[in-house]
Amino acid sequence: MRSLALTALLLPAALGAQSRSTLFHDVRLFDGTRVTQHRDVLVRDGKIAGVGGAIAAPAGTQVINGTGKTLLPGLIDSHTHSWGDALTSALMFGVTTELDMFTDKTWAAQMRAEQRDGKANARADLFSAGTLVTAPKGHGTEYGMSIPTITTPDSAQAFVDARIAEGLDYIKLILDDGHAYGLTLPTIDDATMRGVIAAAHKRGKLAVVHIGDLAGARAAIAAGADGLMHLFVDRDPDPEFGRFVAAHHAFVVPTFVVLKGVTGSAGGAPLVTDRRTAPYLTTAEVTALGQTFPMRTGVAMSYGAAEKSVKQLVAAGVPVLAGTDAGNPGTSHGAALHRELELLVLAGMTPTQALAAATSAPAKAFRLADRGRIAKGLRADLVLVNGDPTTDITATRDIDGIWKGGVRADRAAYAAAVAAASAQAHAMPAGAADGLVSDFESGKPDARFGSGWIVSNDAMANGKSSGEMAVVEGGANGSAKSLSVTGTISGAVAYAWAGAMFNPGTTPMQPVNLSSKKEITFWTKGDGKSYRVMIFAESKGYTPLVQTFVAGPEWTQVTMPLSTFGGIDGHGIMGLIFAGGPQPGSFSFRIDDVRFR
Repeated sequence: MRSLALTALLLPAALGAQSRSTLFHDVRLFDGTRVTQHRDVLVRDGKIAGVGGAIAAPAGTQVINGTGKTLLPGLIDSHTHSWGDALTSALMFGVTTELDMFTDKTWAAQMRAEQRDGKANARADLFSAGTLVTAPKGHGTEYGMSIPTITTPDSAQAFVDARIAEGLDYIKLILDDGHAYGLTLPTIDDATMRGVIAAAHKRGKLAVVHIGDLAGARAAIAAGADGLMHLFVDRDPDPEFGRFVAAHHAFVVPTFVVLKGVTGSAGGAPLVTDRRTAPYLTTAEVTALGQTFPMRTGVAMSYGAAEKSVKQLVAAGVPVLAGTDAGNPGTSHGAALHRELELLVLAGMTPTQALAAATSAPAKAFRLADRGRIAKGLRADLVLVNGDPTTDITATRDIDGIWKGGVRADRAAYAAAVAAASAQAHAMPAGAADGLVSDFESGKPDARFGSGWIVSNDAMANGKSSGEMAVVEGGANGSAKSLSVTGTISGAVAYAWAGAMFNPGTTPMQPVNLSSKKEITFWTKGDGKSYRVMIFAESKGYTPLVQTFVAGPEWTQVTMPLSTFGGIDGHGIMGLIFAGGPQPGSFSFRIDDVRFR
């Protein structure tokens, strides 16, 4: 996720001028299922008005010469985790629809409402599972959001009905105890899974399942799941796996790009150096695409097992859909789908099959009748690329233009905004040369650079912790003032916090360049308990990097190398919090002479 400042720059730029009608002339056409040559496609009022060999352009129509180019339906990513401005990023890479598999229900409801009101032409459309179905403390509960969980099959219908009331489009379940990755996690049992799937089907909703191993994949399909949202890397598929899935009329989203990261190589890394994608990648996206998941000793995993599974599935006629699990290491919204297409082809699919996996196949599987194909009467979600992706799948990255509902996205303005934000993030903020943040001698919670100090707590994660800060008499080394940080930590969420936050940029969470500094140092005293320093860095997304300190009864200086915060080097620092928690209870400590040096 990029900074809020960049979001403000991009949203107006993302929406190009809308012509009443557009004619794509003499394009190679992939209509979602097949390829034809020398076709014309007419777009009027946001929909496809005609497809043919020679269409006359109505008066006032913008004509786009498609010679040597290929027109595709807008791409659909069948497995994402969307938030913030992810949908804007997605659109700039030709992904006009994201099928989200777990996000904040309130945010998802807002996105849907804006889509219904015609206010989403500057971003991808969102369809979402909302709150996923998992066991207490199971996968999906570790992200700081308080979510409902399920334990028994007799509560399945009420649980599903509650999710439907929140506005979800389909149900996603977690069947994964983590053992395939060296973890131990609670997960729902077979009876509960079957109950939830049956409850979803009773209400006319699809039920898809996150699995972690072959046994889970077979169990989910046997229980009636409509689709698998990953493939497995714990072992090779048995010889009957593909035919087994086909017999149950299910679909599969392999998520190769994230499985690369799970098995030790950064799935999206080639996109960073590809001239066709690099200008549209933010600093945070570049970092994310180069990341992998932590590897645990003694755990055997095989990326090749997923490739073998896809070969079986394709041979058996199982619908294979392109999805990235964007939001995870090795991925980014929009861009990663182009890498996923390449990995599908490397696994044995033809380029045309891979293109269908990102267009018509997900539209059919998820019952999205108005998109995924280029045919009269459907949405004019279109991507024009240079070259022929039906012979070289990486040609999808060479985008000439993107239209969402007939409106052209302004990629040039987007790339300019990305470059400007990158330059800003790589500039040292004014006033930061000597590294002093605050000594509080002014009697106010101000700072030498950035936008000063604010109270931060876990309310955004549905927590109930509270905090206060105040400049008080008495500081370190005989100085006059210091900052008092007090409050109460609630046990409502696992990652509870409250405390004082310093924003080094001119707006909250704006990344800045402090790479000339190697450590953070401060003085502290307090009630003798352990507290936390939490740093947010653009390269690590919105997950805080944490170190602890003890605030004893006497003033003590604490020094923490920046490298101990997840290996960061000071580029893209977005925020710094001195916090109580996560243990419940009251807290009280002071800080003084806070500086980067």
